[in-house]
Amino acid sequence: MGEWDLRRLRVLRAVDECGTVTGAAERLRLSPSAVSQQVSALAKQLGAPMLEPYGRRVRLTPAARLVLRHAEPVFGQLEQAEAELAGYLHGEAGELRVGAFATAIAGLLVPAIARLRECAPRLAVQVVEAEAAGAYGLLAAGEVDLALSLAVQPGGGDPRFVQSVLLSDPLDVALPPGHPLAGAPRLRLADLAAEPWIYGAAGPWREITLAACADAGFVPERAHTAADWTAILAMVGAGLGVALVPRLASARRGGGAVVRALPADLPTRRVVAAVRTGTEATPPLRRLLGVLAEVAATVQPD
Repeated sequence: MGEWDLRRLRVLRAVDECGTVTGAAERLRLSPSAVSQQVSALAKQLGAPMLEPYGRRVRLTPAARLVLRHAEPVFGQLEQAEAELAGYLHGEAGELRVGAFATAIAGLLVPAIARLRECAPRLAVQVVEAEAAGAYGLLAAGEVDLALSLAVQPGGGDPRFVQSVLLSDPLDVALPPGHPLAGAPRLRLADLAAEPWIYGAAGPWREITLAACADAGFVPERAHTAADWTAILAMVGAGLGVALVPRLASARRGGGAVVRALPADLPTRRVVAAVRTGTEATPPLRRLLGVLAEVAATVQPD
């Protein structure tokens, strides 16, 4: 019998709904002879007549009705697929997995998902928390479709990835509440060269801290090692040292630390979105990247 021809089945359904070959031809924008040929070819393929006379009209044979009864669910699935494909092509439907570090999740990704729920509710986003250093690994392995990370990662020169900078996040300094410089005007990063510092042992944040201090003319002495902002600020608040804190993490400030801006130095970290090369033009990713850029513009720190 061979494979069923969906085009011929659609023609058969049109004849059934219109009741005449002429009516089906007008609906399908075909000639009556083309409709008759399609139905005859289907009958030959299936080995059973499809139409029988019914007064001045035609009607489906029992064999044809049996065929259409099984074909209707297929038509429904195809129509649903067409609708979902149209949504995908407009960036309004699909599924995306995003790997992001904690402050980017709170400050950028969650607000972006909230916007997508309003403008593209059929576009689902799955969040995977990952350290900035590990986001590119997840992206390269295909475990996420988009990574939110920091520009210090090697992805900027890796042809496997396409990066876009979402925002430049200023770095503030966290000081113990009783520190002599906690209220000093025109505070400079170099003023803290002799202080005990708190930062991570490895990863992008260590590199960012070292680079910012190097630009200020000194190498920070690490007194304590930590990567979690709550832990870092708690230690600073307890007088154990000082630390650089990204402005995007301001919602996590606490522990009694005094957080001061450094306008004279303007140390920053760049938050980037990265996708695998070749996927940047897919509509869902374009939509998500656009919304992330919109959110970044609204939270761009002063």
